[in-house]
Amino acid sequence: MYPIIKNAHITFALISIALFLLRATWSVMESPKLQQKWVKIAPHVIDTLLLACAIYLMITLSQYPFAENWLTAKLLALFAYIGLGTFAIKRGKTAGSRMFFSLLSVATFCYIFAVAITHSPWPV
Repeated sequence: MYPIIKNAHITFALISIALFLLRATWSVMESPKLQQKWVKIAPHVIDTLLLACAIYLMITLSQYPFAENWLTAKLLALFAYIGLGTFAIKRGKTAGSRMFFSLLSVATFCYIFAVAITHSPWPV
C-alpha cells in the first residue's frame, strides 16, 4: 500500500502545482475563468487528498514534524506556500503584486519538493 500512497501523494502534488500555475496566470491576467465553479472547488479536493496521503505516509513511516527536521521544514514551508498563494490568487491588489507572490509561491513549492527528495531542510 505504501508505494501506491507515495505515488498518489506525488501525483496530487504535481496536479496541485499545475492548478496553482493555471489559477495564478488567470489571476495575473484578471481572467473571468478564475470564477468558474470547478476552479474554486478542484484545488480544495486535490489538496485534501494530498494532505490525506501525507498524513498516511507520516503515520506509516513513524516520521513526524518537530521530530524530523526535514518534515518540520516541509510543514513550515507549506504554511508559507499557502499564505503566499492567497496573495497570488486573491489578496494581491495589482497584477504585479499577484505575479510577485506567484513567483514566491512557486519558489516555495520548489523548496518543498527539494526537501522531500533530499530529506534535508537544507536541500542544496
